[in-house]
Amino acid sequence: MHLPSLLRGALVAGGASVAAGSGNFGVRSFSAVAAASPSFCRSASVVRSHSPYTRPSFCSASQFIPAAAAWFASSRAAVSVTQPRTYRPSGSSYFGAGLQKLRSPSLSVSNKSSVISSLRLGRQSFLQAASLTPLAQETSRNLSTMGKENPFENLLTTLPNPDGGSFGKYYSLPKLNDPRIDKLPYSIRILLEAAIRNCDEFQVRKADVEKILDWENTAPQQVEIPFKPARVILQDFTGVPAIVDLAAMRDAIKRLGGDPNKINPLVDVARSPNALESNMQHEFHRNKERFAFLKWGATAFHNMLVVPPGSGIVHQVNLEYLARVVFNSNGILYPDSLVGTDSHTTMIDGLGVAGWGVGGIEAEAALLGQPMSMVLPQVVGFELTGKLRTGVTATDLVLTVTQMLRKHGVVGKFVEFYGKGMQELSLADRATIANMSPEYGATMGFFPVDHVSLDYLRMTGRDEEKVKLVESYLRANKLFIDYDEPQSDNVYSSFLRLDLDSVEPCVSGPKRPHDRVPLREMKDDWHSCLNNKVGFKGFGIPKEHQDTVAKFDFYGEPAELRHGDVVIAAITSCTNTSNPTVMLGAGLVAKKATELGLKVKPWVKTSLAPGSGVVTKYLQKSGLTKYLDQQGFNLVGYGCTTCIGNSGELHESVGSTITENDVVAAAVLSGNRNFEGRVHPLTRANYLASPPLVVAYAFAGTVDIDFEKEPIGISETGKEVFLRDIWPTSEEIAIIAGTSVLPEMFKSTYETITKGNKMWNELSAPAGALYSWDPESTYVHEPPFFKTMTRKPPGVHGVKDAHVLLNFGDSITTDHISPAGNINKDSPAAKYLMERGVDRRDFNSYGSRRGNDEVMARGTFANIRIVNKFLKGEVGPKTIHIPSGEKLYIYDAAKRYQEEGKDLIILAGAEYGSGSSRDWAAKGPYLQGVKAVIAKSFERIHRSNLVGMGIIPLCFKPGQDADSLGLTGYEKFSINLPSDIKEINPGQDISVTTDSGKQFTCTLRFDTQVEITYFEHGGILHYVLRQLLEL
Repeated sequence: MHLPSLLRGALVAGGASVAAGSGNFGVRSFSAVAAASPSFCRSASVVRSHSPYTRPSFCSASQFIPAAAAWFASSRAAVSVTQPRTYRPSGSSYFGAGLQKLRSPSLSVSNKSSVISSLRLGRQSFLQAASLTPLAQETSRNLSTMGKENPFENLLTTLPNPDGGSFGKYYSLPKLNDPRIDKLPYSIRILLEAAIRNCDEFQVRKADVEKILDWENTAPQQVEIPFKPARVILQDFTGVPAIVDLAAMRDAIKRLGGDPNKINPLVDVARSPNALESNMQHEFHRNKERFAFLKWGATAFHNMLVVPPGSGIVHQVNLEYLARVVFNSNGILYPDSLVGTDSHTTMIDGLGVAGWGVGGIEAEAALLGQPMSMVLPQVVGFELTGKLRTGVTATDLVLTVTQMLRKHGVVGKFVEFYGKGMQELSLADRATIANMSPEYGATMGFFPVDHVSLDYLRMTGRDEEKVKLVESYLRANKLFIDYDEPQSDNVYSSFLRLDLDSVEPCVSGPKRPHDRVPLREMKDDWHSCLNNKVGFKGFGIPKEHQDTVAKFDFYGEPAELRHGDVVIAAITSCTNTSNPTVMLGAGLVAKKATELGLKVKPWVKTSLAPGSGVVTKYLQKSGLTKYLDQQGFNLVGYGCTTCIGNSGELHESVGSTITENDVVAAAVLSGNRNFEGRVHPLTRANYLASPPLVVAYAFAGTVDIDFEKEPIGISETGKEVFLRDIWPTSEEIAIIAGTSVLPEMFKSTYETITKGNKMWNELSAPAGALYSWDPESTYVHEPPFFKTMTRKPPGVHGVKDAHVLLNFGDSITTDHISPAGNINKDSPAAKYLMERGVDRRDFNSYGSRRGNDEVMARGTFANIRIVNKFLKGEVGPKTIHIPSGEKLYIYDAAKRYQEEGKDLIILAGAEYGSGSSRDWAAKGPYLQGVKAVIAKSFERIHRSNLVGMGIIPLCFKPGQDADSLGLTGYEKFSINLPSDIKEINPGQDISVTTDSGKQFTCTLRFDTQVEITYFEHGGILHYVLRQLLEL
């Protein structure tokens, strides 16, 4: 189908998805967008700190497939227009002159090509996505307060089309005649092009361009630059909460005397089913309340489009359909780029599109016009040589790469892959590696565009003329890498090298994705884990209990469980299910095993949740679907299921046997996250593996096996069957892929994703500009964030005599802080729901109730596997209320502290907030009264979210932590911030004192001046709201 070009854009916004029903299964939402006219790029988009800015009306709150397809499918694209807005100077603007007068005229796709494309697939039963797209605005170029003409206008160059005419014009990097360009990593060249194209000496300055050009010298100095991506993607977990926050901000702005309609971004909302029709009906019944809220938003917010069901995981749809690689907007060519609120947005880097994750709260501000600034990153060069051996999968490779990069240390850095080995990796293999950037800690893992990228565009049904444009532009602008030509030596901050021939089959676990275990060592490693004390690689099972056999009855048949027995085997997650090689490999393992008479034990919960409908088509075409079905790997939906905790309940007899006998049960999944408590509360051991290995472990029924020496099962003829007997060769897979994975499949899949959903279309919803909050609703509740807000910022503040709510060690994830899965029947959240008449079977998940702050505050730190030092080895969501010495649920303790007027802090180790990008992991602690977190280190996106909620992030000095400083957590802590904002600087030293007389110095993790301003206002959304009040 023909896709209209998007406007050349400084700032584009895409979608965020709306958390849909909980249920056992789900789909991950997705959406993308691009827009901003040439003049808008120079005068009304993202801003630089310390500079006056104009607020572009853009951004999104969700991700959705159908909008992209529907709107791009025809010139009738339903881009309605927001009302013209007038801005006047704001005296309180931190950036100086403040907001200037700007009017936005009517738009239509036909005359301005301002399109937003959105894909939304849900995370739960069937999804919703909301995407707020940037408003492409034609602004007058002669406004005296705006930026000047682009000083790099002389670089505009016509790109000839070999078939006649031209493709358009572009800002030519070679025309700079600067030898430094040839040494820049390709990922940095993309930042450079964006800065040059958007330079106006206003939001983007020549000095910023020079910083990027001089990257080799400036990157180590942690300099700040503005970046204007081509689009933004927000994942589902930020969808419903984002719209709830927008609705609450409308109430607040009216209460403070402003116009509620100023809270009015462009919004697209989409829903997509995640599985069977029966699942969809169940979820629709469960989540009707939230869905009606979203439908209200479609009428309350101008230009909010509700898109009916589609199918696919956000990242896979982005890869297969939405990604442009090169935009041609109104004759201006520029590279595709994006940021998104899902940490695995990085999957698109495998296609040569620069993209990475940002905080959900930061994205909410973006959809109301706030700029994005970033620290110019260092780049780690990762050279690949050789070729993978037959039988070794992309999953084995990515787990190996993840371990190497974690050891090297790449947090906050780009990783750029290059070398002769790149020619041996398919695009899907590259996307698998790029997807796991959050697991190895990098901002992104980037693969520059080459011939493999172009072949992928053709395979996925992109128009040949588009492919020609992509190659011509990228070659002309030094953004294409051709491994058939001599390579220049790029400069990198550091280097790594991997011979692909050295990669061997492996898994990762049992509790972290970077704890790689070679398959040949798996049995020994498992027994070590049983022996080791409780930790990331230990379960502390006494020797005398390691051979325990727990017998039970399963549908009238005798059954038994041992430590290490597999109870969940799931082919799921965006990481692997977009890769035809491993998906077809899984089908071949199932086929060979079935033909030999092997059967998966009936109590192993098996499932197949691919990333798009294309996977279903090529599995069916290859004839492998029936074998997967026969072994229980039935299609349950398209999206993140087990990987995000939507694994559903185990059979009651299995669950009770695990609990009553303290069995360390195992889950094996083709996902990217295996933190304890995330996959399922009853699977303490969780291993990441390739889809073929998932199937193999399902047949084996245990992780306590040496595949080389022990049979995986017994054939119908009584012969022992080993893994090698059912493992396909690379050649076998390649032959089937060549005949089964066809461009027509991609075209037909994405041409039909705009079909409607009858239940959604028939759903009634309230009307009006302001939402009528239902105080009895347990799904949608007015949040308290803005209820006591005043026009004047509260100013900066320290922390005085704060108690420690929680004392953590290393690797506390966002799943520990704000779980997304099922609501435990004994939890404070369950108590809240039962008090309001909600039956236990209708609890749904925390993810599905993210629109209700009362549930989410009670669900904060509610992970049943959380480890708090105060409990001296006891695991669970409780803590010590220090003044009384009582052991309470964490929410109950926080509530009591608040009633006593006490501030709270959290002590933590390394990698605090790792895992999924999750805004409620910051909102929840805020509502519990947490004022600061002192940790050894923070995950990048979570730190941003903490700042967005006005929580102070502090880092211990290198080599120090709570234990080394002799801190027990029972002290009272005071954080001595300067009272004058002018005396606070990014990264400065801050003194912390305790009532026991200890004093130590921490690093303040406000990383930019903009973040300090947000803190002064009490959070990023409070800052935005005050700016809108001044308009």
